[in-house]
Amino acid sequence: MNPEKRHSPACERNREPIFTVLQTVFAQRQQVLEIGSGTGQHAVYFGPDLPHLRWHTSDLAASHPSILAWQQEFPAPNVLPPVLLDCSEAEWPLALAGQGIDAIYSANTCHIMPWPCVQNLLRGASRLLPAGGLLAIYGPFNIDGQFTSASNAEFDAMLQARGVGSGLRDKGDMLACAGEAGLTFVQDYEMPANNRLLLWRKAG
Repeated sequence: MNPEKRHSPACERNREPIFTVLQTVFAQRQQVLEIGSGTGQHAVYFGPDLPHLRWHTSDLAASHPSILAWQQEFPAPNVLPPVLLDCSEAEWPLALAGQGIDAIYSANTCHIMPWPCVQNLLRGASRLLPAGGLLAIYGPFNIDGQFTSASNAEFDAMLQARGVGSGLRDKGDMLACAGEAGLTFVQDYEMPANNRLLLWRKAG
């Protein structure tokens, strides 16, 4: 067993509901950038079942060994090795601009990152996407300043206790920041376990 390969039980639980949405909304896409690929599990699950896509993985350097380990165990020609992408930086790698990215996907990242990083994610996605490009973000979100479940409130308290700026984001704040960045809100998909998948389209 490769010691670099990390495993997320959450990825196993949420992959099928997420895939059900992505196979529809990404049906006409060609190049997808996954922001915060984490363990690498989603990429190797979605990639083979979405063979029309080139799936670009990305994350901080510490996650790259696990992403690569999953790709080595479950190789797929359309799933690419990770690039270094740090949402604490406003400018993204120039190499991404030449890939023709027309969709961006991110799961369970916005409540982990400080709010300025979430803002960089939304603004960076808008800069990278062409007119009509799609951004899909999955995770737990508050609605109108309220938790949608007791478990989400408990989860938020745990995140807040870390003291690094983590915490559940409010859907309204996400929509406002994305709108300012030039992204038009398309749909809010309710997902299992009090999660949501928010979908935007690049204006123009």
